[in-house]
Amino acid sequence: MRAHRSPYNRPETIEETAETISAAGGSAVAIRVDHTVEEEVEALFNRVERERGRLDVLVNSIAGEDPSMAQWCFFWKTDLKNAEAALRQSLLSHIITAKHAAPYMIRNRRGLIVEVTENDLLSAGGNPVTQTVKLALKGLALNMAAELRPHRVAAVAVTPGFLRSEAMLEGLGVTEATWREGGKKDRNFLESESPLFLGRAVAALAGDPAILERSGQLFSSWELGRTYRLTDADGGRPDWGSAELDFSQHPEWLVQLMRDGSEIQLKWLNELQVRTKDFLAKLPQSKTRTVRGTRKRPAQD
Repeated sequence: MRAHRSPYNRPETIEETAETISAAGGSAVAIRVDHTVEEEVEALFNRVERERGRLDVLVNSIAGEDPSMAQWCFFWKTDLKNAEAALRQSLLSHIITAKHAAPYMIRNRRGLIVEVTENDLLSAGGNPVTQTVKLALKGLALNMAAELRPHRVAAVAVTPGFLRSEAMLEGLGVTEATWREGGKKDRNFLESESPLFLGRAVAALAGDPAILERSGQLFSSWELGRTYRLTDADGGRPDWGSAELDFSQHPEWLVQLMRDGSEIQLKWLNELQVRTKDFLAKLPQSKTRTVRGTRKRPAQD
């Protein structure tokens, strides 16, 4: 807020965000909420219900750039001084917010919860706290999808590509207007995307009549950009997934770590697929039946 600088010590404010949305023709209200405090989150959604009458989409991107998760080190060298606070701010806040948003969607039998995470693989982050948070957000969407399915509410996880956040632009000494200059310092930055691109991807998902078939999945902004033929603010179509990445600035040990991690992850996923298929085959056949194109399930609380 303008009256209170954020804990990140960033100059941007929620009022500026609301003004930007309004200037673009939308409607936005800036509300200060501590998403680690259940009472404040509950009050937020009560207000949404009172003033708007329904809740269609929740985008959970709380603490995505929390400075306390910025370390890059091996787990045995991690500074855990702020670990509990980071987990509360970056993970528990998402659970609290989804918990209080879901009942409004369940009641209307429609809605979408989006967990914004990092990377379209299981791995992400440079220390065990960040890695735990980013992996947990993917799993949160997966688990919520199964619980929400009978209520026709969807949940997904989405990762942006190389995001041109304010902090990233500042770090490279460029602005959104001159962002391509950042490619002189980091060639990969030429495939970066603005936050608007991710926003358009979420909007496309929310408007997809087949969203329930995609519920529980982990998506990337660039994959959704291909699917829905989206463009960024400058008219381009960033595609981090198909970019020829430059690893020349990465030390060899880090590249090897990525290689080892990917190989282990692939083996892990292959084994998990076999076990999941075996378990699914052991379950009793579903008692659901199709009625006029919808799945009718036993009543649940």
